[in-house]
Amino acid sequence: MSQNEKNVGFQGEKGSYSEEATNICIPNSNPIPYKTLEDLFSALKNNEIVNAIIPIENSIEGSVNEAYDLLLESDAKINGEINLRIKHCLIGHKGVNINEVESIYSHPQALGQCRKYIKKLNKKVIPSYDTAGSVKLIKEKGIKNGVAIASRKAAEQYDMEVIDDKIGDNEDNYTRFFYLGEKNPTKTGKDKTSIVFSTSDRAGSLYRALEEFAKRNINLTKIQSRPTREKAWDYNFFVDFEGHIEDNNCKELYDSLAEMCKFVKVLGSYPRT
Repeated sequence: MSQNEKNVGFQGEKGSYSEEATNICIPNSNPIPYKTLEDLFSALKNNEIVNAIIPIENSIEGSVNEAYDLLLESDAKINGEINLRIKHCLIGHKGVNINEVESIYSHPQALGQCRKYIKKLNKKVIPSYDTAGSVKLIKEKGIKNGVAIASRKAAEQYDMEVIDDKIGDNEDNYTRFFYLGEKNPTKTGKDKTSIVFSTSDRAGSLYRALEEFAKRNINLTKIQSRPTREKAWDYNFFVDFEGHIEDNNCKELYDSLAEMCKFVKVLGSYPRT
């Protein structure tokens, strides 16, 4: 395997949860950080990397909407998923006094997942593009009166101190990641499929589309709506369901949806976790 074939991209910095998900999903790969999800998808399209790891939803804060929008535009296929336990820490310079801290830096999702703790501290909140990137920022800029919310691995990566490791509002905190590639994996017999479709603007059109799943006893595991950005109050529906697109009942479902919907796109079939 060439070096390029090992390149796997993730959004964020070294020490991020996305890098951790990358190492679990594709061991012995060469993880490459990208600052934004848009940069990551561009790198995958341009063959700079062979796979990409993206966060798609959090069990507390909900969906990562930008990831859904970029999936719609991309030719990449979902190759798999992982649910990663998230345990946030408050991180600062070594020897920092929490009473002297003025600002807390982190990704908006992490800030939302630690809302109660942050309110108790009563410090200024500064959103950042990444959890680990926030640790890197206060380290490299020498921001002594700032702390970051990130993983313990991020603290180790940038040689910083964990001030508190019990800061999350809910211990049952998981982020679901997709890993993307060029093709659908082969069937395993225990698969999941993700699709996106848009219905016509008529009464009952979404009901009729969802009825096609029930007719074939296909179990939906998630449905998510996103604005089409083409017309006000017009939506795309992202749906996850059990089964592989090559299964007969899933093929029939696709054909029925293709007939009744404005469009339908298969985002990938992959092993169920």
